[in-house]
Amino acid sequence: MFTSILCKELSLVHGDVGTAASYTPPYTPTKCYGNQQDQFPPGNLFVAVSDGLWDNGAACGRRYRLRCLSGTNRPCKDGSIEVKVVDYCPKNPCPSTMLLSSDAFAAISSSNMKINIEYIEI
Repeated sequence: MFTSILCKELSLVHGDVGTAASYTPPYTPTKCYGNQQDQFPPGNLFVAVSDGLWDNGAACGRRYRLRCLSGTNRPCKDGSIEVKVVDYCPKNPCPSTMLLSSDAFAAISSSNMKINIEYIEI
């Protein structure tokens, strides 16, 4: 069991680094699944991604494991979360690499400011 946990944590070390901000409802319609309510994973841990990850829509449904690295006034919570891509960043230009649902953002940060994250596709 310890080896399994260690491997999961070490796998994140080889991820990419970016930024994350929070976005708030309404979350529909999304660029990936329109108004379908079943597009949102349990716990509402989902994201909208910027141009660098969007991949002309191929990002829809991708899952990432991410964790908070840093931000203003030590905002990071311990651990990582798994999120699902359901949308393209609705703002132009996008203010961060990923826009996290308010529930996803609250799961890794105690701040409401932009944070630095590490992420890996799973």
